[in-house]
Amino acid sequence: MTRFSGPGESPGFLLWHVTLAWQRRIRLTLEPLDLTHVQFVLLACCWWLEDHGTPPRQQTLAAQAGTDIKMTSQVIARLEAKGLVSRTVDAGDTRAKLVRLTTAGRALVGKAVTAVERVDAEMFGAEPGPLLGALKSVLDQEE
Repeated sequence: MTRFSGPGESPGFLLWHVTLAWQRRIRLTLEPLDLTHVQFVLLACCWWLEDHGTPPRQQTLAAQAGTDIKMTSQVIARLEAKGLVSRTVDAGDTRAKLVRLTTAGRALVGKAVTAVERVDAEMFGAEPGPLLGALKSVLDQEE
């Protein structure tokens, strides 16, 4: 016996469709900036981590973004080839690489964050407090 009268009443089903719609909008928003969604997320996380401490190690960046470390390394290599980030060996641990935004990367991520925040506001409202609370509550249950 199902709890819901149909798929439109299922929070999981609706979340799936909202996620698909949001991803489509984000993809279309980032395309003119020549960024994929994953590239954007890694650039934005790098930007945030740099502004709140020191340049992150690749592993820290992957953890912040919630991405696989190998995939993160591959995407960072593509961003480095585009001149948006640089990687250097961490003097404190020569096995680790620090990721830094270049001047071009910092300028692009600023534009991209503004564009993505506009999409979020259009889709979820200018004051998404209740939605943020619900989403955080779900994630807190996972920890």
